[in-house]
Amino acid sequence: MKKSNKILIIGAGITGITLAERFASKGNEVLIIEKRDHIGGNCYDYKNENGILAHKYGPHIFHTNDKEVWDYLSQFTDWFYYQHKVLGLIDGNLVPIPFNLNTLYELFPLKLAQKLEEKLIQKFGYNKKIPILDLKKTKDKDLKFLADFVYEKIFLHYNEKQWGLKPEEIDPFVTARVPVVISRDDRYFQDKYQGMPKDGYTKMFEKMLKNKNITIQLNTDFKDIKNKIKHNIIFYTGPIDGFFNYKFGKLHYRCLKFDFQTLNQESYQPVAVVNYPNNYDFTRITEFKKLTQQESPKTTIAIEYPGSEGFMAYPVLDEKNKKLFQKYLREAEKLKKQNIYFVGRLAEYKYYNMDEAVKNSLDLFKKIN
Repeated sequence: MKKSNKILIIGAGITGITLAERFASKGNEVLIIEKRDHIGGNCYDYKNENGILAHKYGPHIFHTNDKEVWDYLSQFTDWFYYQHKVLGLIDGNLVPIPFNLNTLYELFPLKLAQKLEEKLIQKFGYNKKIPILDLKKTKDKDLKFLADFVYEKIFLHYNEKQWGLKPEEIDPFVTARVPVVISRDDRYFQDKYQGMPKDGYTKMFEKMLKNKNITIQLNTDFKDIKNKIKHNIIFYTGPIDGFFNYKFGKLHYRCLKFDFQTLNQESYQPVAVVNYPNNYDFTRITEFKKLTQQESPKTTIAIEYPGSEGFMAYPVLDEKNKKLFQKYLREAEKLKKQNIYFVGRLAEYKYYNMDEAVKNSLDLFKKIN
């Protein structure tokens, strides 16, 4: 793309913002249309009335093994180097999640834990990650016992709350995201680069968008203005089924709602996130101060409720929805000739980590530019 273009980007989430920054940096005129009243999409954060930086749409911890992505975002933020650890309430005990060798020793008698550890290492090797559905296929009676225990106590009821489905009914990609870890590494992520933007995601996004070539319109629905704007290229990051007026039907998403509470105490729980696989009808509680080590006499928590109400969080990747998405994808492919691109989590009906969304946008920019 040699000459200057007018770029229209639908959606001011991490995908749209990365595309806007890149194209504007090359002298292109960029207009971003955003339906919400803020930038940042589901990564949006803000300081509440007590000065605590909270994530409106649930906790977002940045992690990546991609140096290009880390270096790119580091142009727009300093980092608080944070290693994410999660605990889960299992049989009344707060134990490390994902299930690992430390979890094993906290939940089982010493001799049984030693026996199971030895068999796990013999069967799979040390420092390996095993999807729970693969572990359940083992024929060894002791490992089968362990697999059934972990499945029942950690995966089954959590997945039923999170997805409204059993683990076997979900795409294996999803269940493999939280494997059984045969090591004593308690970190939720093992990526080389991990951290939180020092002043928050929203401040980082504001710096990315600080370019005279970028214009942003919030509280604006694409459908209301699509015939009023002249453009050379469109990047659409919203729901792909919505773009085509749901002509084949609606794609299914699992939604989330949050109960935010500010408490008159310095600390609520030992780590930033505690999962509740079996108890209560919520899945986890986040204490935001522990993501950035903020100091305050008060603390803010968010109790997370999955279901059919709230904001669209996760695509439900069952066979029915995959087939439906393919119909929309074929329609989207036809529009590439008109320089209309569908990119991002909602437009591609795919779960992206933040680093994957940035990488996807950087690669698309390089391909087009």
